Amino acid sequence: MKKKGTILLISGPSGAGKSSMIKELEKEIKDIYFSVSVTTRAKRDGEKEGIDYHFVSKDEFEKDIKDGYFLEWAKVHDNYYGTSLKHTIQAIDEGKLVVFDIDVQGFLQARKKLDDLITSVFITTPSAKELKSRLLKRATDSKETIQKRVQNAYNELALAHEYDYFIVNDILKNAKKELLSIAMASRAKTSSINLDNFIKEWSQLDIK
Repeated sequence: MKKKGTILLISGPSGAGKSSMIKELEKEIKDIYFSVSVTTRAKRDGEKEGIDYHFVSKDEFEKDIKDGYFLEWAKVHDNYYGTSLKHTIQAIDEGKLVVFDIDVQGFLQARKKLDDLITSVFITTPSAKELKSRLLKRATDSKETIQKRVQNAYNELALAHEYDYFIVNDILKNAKKELLSIAMASRAKTSSINLDNFIKEWSQLDIK
């Protein structure tokens, strides 16, 4: 029985540990496709084109919006972020688990288009104080940007009830296990199976 692919959509504030948790999924699940987002923000030290993001200009991004090339897109902290529709559909047709790491705005857009295939998870820190502490330790943003990120986290948290699952990343190893369990369960959703064909084939079996 061939299954269609499914989508595991993950949201949460920057600094919540989403990247570390997703890397664990990539170790444990063989046929996984991590959707690489497109962005107009500047490349940070250590980031690589096509691995962390596809980095494009604002003009390029806005042209792709007009041409309908995005599953979802959003403007966050004065930069655009988006998910390629073409690559997503191809991975789903190949039966893969497609993992998205996108913000709440993007989640709401994606749900309108591919709701049946999406299992959504919101991940956050135990507190705003802990989030700010992690961002300061990371030392990749200015104090002003960190404050914006914390404020944005408050706004996103208000919509966390829209998601299927909610994980508080207090102890990372426990949070990783929770996310892996959700990912495995998402692969057994009825939307990933052609039930009409299965029922037809099942009923034709010789039960004598």
